Parts: sequence; structure tokens; C-alpha cells
Amino acid sequence: MTDDIMIEVANLTKRYAGKTAVEDVSFTVGRGEIVGLLGPNGAGKSTTMRILSCFMPANSGLARVAGFDVATQADEVRRRIGYMPENNPLHQDMRVREYLKFRARLKGLGMSRARERADAVIAQCGLAEASRRIIGQLSKGYRQRVGLADALVHEPDLIILDEPTIGLDPSQIRTVRQLIKDLGRRHTVLLSSHILPEVELTCNRVVIMREGRILAADTPENLQNGMSGRGQVIAEIAAPLADLKSCWEQMAEISDYDIEAAEGDYLRCSLTAANGGDLRPLIFELAAQRGWKLRELSHRRYSLEDIYIRLTRPQSEEENI
Repeated sequence: MTDDIMIEVANLTKRYAGKTAVEDVSFTVGRGEIVGLLGPNGAGKSTTMRILSCFMPANSGLARVAGFDVATQADEVRRRIGYMPENNPLHQDMRVREYLKFRARLKGLGMSRARERADAVIAQCGLAEASRRIIGQLSKGYRQRVGLADALVHEPDLIILDEPTIGLDPSQIRTVRQLIKDLGRRHTVLLSSHILPEVELTCNRVVIMREGRILAADTPENLQNGMSGRGQVIAEIAAPLADLKSCWEQMAEISDYDIEAAEGDYLRCSLTAANGGDLRPLIFELAAQRGWKLRELSHRRYSLEDIYIRLTRPQSEEENI
């Protein structure tokens, strides 16, 4: 393991309750990266994070943080990790500053240093106005900030955030997003989220999981360029659904398609070229030959959400487009 790697996961597998939650997962996270761990419920994201945080053991495989093995050197790993779980277990009856000093002491800091770090993370996470308030009386957004401050109070090298913006309103999400981006200047961050536009704006790289396996791992830009390079075209056509499906399935130039209802009698077709070419001239000529009304014909760049949905869509849905 080199010094520029913060997380190393190799062939990691976790089984429990007769189910495989994570199966043969391998990936790395470099120091200073902000990496998003994406996938539907049950994909294995939280299980992977809990293993990395020493909350549960793996059945097999290897996981290291900052060069330390999570199975055999858990104390060293915990010193280097700040973990905020999805359901943040804050002490609702404590005041914010009191709670953060308490947590700093639990994480091994002396009394004087605990006070210093509590004040530092209060300022860093925008909690000055709430520092003397009882946590249970705070809004969801402020409680999330307290959770972030808790994860940061012992100055860890790695911050692990499980759904850090869940349940927040758009304004609160924007605030937490900026906090996470600021953290990336001083820490390595691994986060999971279902809010894909936030991941796209925040993360340097994404790891997409489904059913315990990794489907893709790259920068959002590379994933988008790779998918867009396959030549997706959007065509809004007024034609019978059965005729369109039959047509697209018989065309060798089309490798994949989606059809959904549009306004009026039109159907919106998302078509992917088999050879990466531009399908628009072919579609235009076809519509003219068959007398189909064509309202839109454009080349489209995939969003991260498109890529995520395409990769994580169950096989049964693909067969019943």
C-alpha cells in the first residue's frame, strides 16, 4: 500500500442472516479524494462503510485505512476515521458544545485539547449560534452539522458519511454540500447518497454498487463521456408504441432503447447507437419513410442519474421496457 492511498479494499465479502450483503468488492480511495458510494437500498453501501469503520467484521477479503488493517488493527483505524452513520445517534439531551467535548474525550483527547477541538469544529461547521442549545431542540439541518462536527472533532484523516443530506431541505443540502467540499481540502471523504446531483457536484469519483457488487468506478466526467460516446439520441415521435419497439429491436444500429410517454400522442425514445455513431440522420429518414411525426431529434449527454439508473436497473425491468 502506497502513502497516497487512504482506503484499500480487496475482495471484500460480508454475509449475514443467510444473505450476501457485499460480494468480492475491490476499490481504492486516494488521499484527498471525495468519493461517492452509490447504489439502491440493499446494494451494500452501508455494510461496506461499517466494515471500514470497524463496526462489523468482514467474512473474507482485505480492508485497510491509512495502511492499517481494519480486522487486526482496529484501534489504529478508529483513530484515523470520523464516521457519521445514516441515523446519527446524537445525545438529544446534551448541549452542542458539551456533547462535542464529551465526544472528543471519548476519542482520546485530553481535557484542554477537547475544549480546543470542540470550539474549532463548532466554528468549522457553522454551529456558533447553536453551541449552547440542547441538541434535541435543533432542526434536522443543525443536527446534521453536529454529526459532522462529531466526526471531525478528533482530526481524523478519513471522514465517512452515510447519507449526510437525508431528510434535509434544499437550502440545508446546499449548506452541507459546501461543508463536505471544504472538508475535502483537508481530509479524505467517502460518502453515500441517493441525491445524485449533489454527488455530481461534490465528488471527484464515484463507485456504483448493486446487490453487493461494484458495477462502475470512475470520475463522473469519465462515466458521462463513456456513455455519451456511445451516441444516445432523443427522438419524440408520434407513432404506435408496438411499431416503435419493433423498429428499434430490429435495427442493428441500435444497441439499447427506452420509451416513455410524452405530451399528446408523442413517445419519447432514448436510443443508444451500437457503434457509437450519430443516429439522427437514420432516425430522420426512417420517420419520413413511415410518415411518423417527428417533434424532437437531438443528441443527449448522460447525467450521472441516467448512468446510475441504467446500471442499477433490475434485469426484469430491462426485459419489460
